[in-house]
Amino acid sequence: MNKRAEVRVPDIPGNAGYRQVPLDKLLLDANNPRLAELGIPRTASQFDLLKALWEEMAVEEVAMSIAYSGYFEHEPLFVEAETGGKYCVIEGNRRLAAVKLLVDANLRQKVRANKLPVIAKRRAEELAELPVIVTTRKDSWRYLGFKHVNGPATWGSYAKAQYIAHVTNDYGVPLEDIALQIGDYNSTVLRMYRGLMIVEQAEEANVFRRADIAKNRFHFNYIYTGMDYPGIVNFIGLRGKGTTARRPVPQSKLKNLGDLMVWLYGRESSDTPSVIRSQNPDLKTLDTVLLTDSGVKALRDGLPLSVAHDISLGDERIFSQSLQQAKQALQKAHGTLTTGFRVSELGLVQLAEDVENLAHDLVNAMEAKKSKDRRDARQTKG
Repeated sequence: MNKRAEVRVPDIPGNAGYRQVPLDKLLLDANNPRLAELGIPRTASQFDLLKALWEEMAVEEVAMSIAYSGYFEHEPLFVEAETGGKYCVIEGNRRLAAVKLLVDANLRQKVRANKLPVIAKRRAEELAELPVIVTTRKDSWRYLGFKHVNGPATWGSYAKAQYIAHVTNDYGVPLEDIALQIGDYNSTVLRMYRGLMIVEQAEEANVFRRADIAKNRFHFNYIYTGMDYPGIVNFIGLRGKGTTARRPVPQSKLKNLGDLMVWLYGRESSDTPSVIRSQNPDLKTLDTVLLTDSGVKALRDGLPLSVAHDISLGDERIFSQSLQQAKQALQKAHGTLTTGFRVSELGLVQLAEDVENLAHDLVNAMEAKKSKDRRDARQTKG
């Protein structure tokens, strides 16, 4: 099913009533898909998670609201029970981070949250416990998908892919069912899943490391968008479009996969930049290059993407494209003559005559080459 489905608003998972839990029993979630998008490891400490949330997730605006208006009881945290009477917050990590910073001056100092107001003692007492709904990740996946994939608090593409992979790989939910639940195209869900599996396979094979990319930001959209491009698909030997394999790239193509990831993301350790400056048009250009052996060799030789692209096209195609572009440029110039500007004052007549002479020389050279090609063909036949 490739049509966008109507979003099914899920029931709130877990128990019907809220429970008040002491603040010191609530843990930030190391498996938060947003943190994975930032490259924060799942082994990160609670402080490192808090610091990442503060620096990257606009916790300040949430904290300011809570400082002045209090914590709204109708926005409970979704938590999963852990050993030792602790609870991991699987929904509401920004709110938890905001509250922790408001009530703890030492934490504020450590993360340099110096602009947050000092709250009154009464407000701190109110925040000593927070309302929660106790549930499980498995029971809450529909709600989280509704809210964060196409809902009011949308995740980035890498976080979405993490969520999709977690639900289908760990809970056995078919990708088609996930697409129906979150109201997205099945093809988009499949591309995100497959893109993440390719990234994970590349890291498993030690041909790529997210921590070693040339830019600070990991543009996951490069790889999952590229799954629709024939040059990229063929280069890494990707199995059929509908595949949901955990390792979609054949073993024999892992070297190619490593090369592709370097071209997409660069490699900091070898001071190798990405050949992609922007997805449009560079990703499509890369796809064209990968369709030819000559283009691939040019990239492997370290030539710029634009040069590799010209090499992949070949002289005949470049010549044809150059003529088409020249024709279009001349047609555009001819059309501007009706706008009323005075050509004589701009000194452009000589330039037009130079173009005319170049065109005349080009036609003569083409006729001469055409005659030579005919003679060579006759000699070959004789």
